[in-house]
Amino acid sequence: MAFEDRDDLLDQNYFEAPRTSERAFDAALLREPVAVLPVRRALTVSPNTTVTEAMRMMKSEHCSCVVITDDGTRNSKLTGLFTERDVLFRVVDRGRNPAGLPIGEVMTPDPETLSVRSSVASALNMMSVGGFRHIPVVDDEHRPVFMIRVRDVVEFIVEAFPREILNLPVGRNGIVQRPRAREGA
Repeated sequence: MAFEDRDDLLDQNYFEAPRTSERAFDAALLREPVAVLPVRRALTVSPNTTVTEAMRMMKSEHCSCVVITDDGTRNSKLTGLFTERDVLFRVVDRGRNPAGLPIGEVMTPDPETLSVRSSVASALNMMSVGGFRHIPVVDDEHRPVFMIRVRDVVEFIVEAFPREILNLPVGRNGIVQRPRAREGA
């Protein structure tokens, strides 16, 4: 190869469009089972547990929901779900006293669930289409195994693409800034 040809090749590479990312989103991640998500065991209570007791449990465990089972353990069938939003809309907004109020009266009965064999895509679909922030995952006997939160899915995606997500430029106001197109020399 002549020296001039090599210079032309180098010039051509220099003026090519820059590569945006070495790694594209991998759809195989969406087919992974929900068990790969960084989830926590579901907090369980019985229908007779008071709302105050459940709220204290949620606070001490830093969890925004509990699942309700017949006997309050993971060994019985899931019968309901109770979240922080339920405290606002079903207790406080209606002027009810949480101290003596059984959670069974204000829970969401028979909530939507996923099987332990469901995919991450199924969880995302349910959250997006149904507007859910929490999805109980159950075994074949409909016993609670763990809870998927929106945050769990976000953490999973960040772990899969740390360089692309954690290395974004941040502006003075703490908001991620898009790189500006440079003009001129």
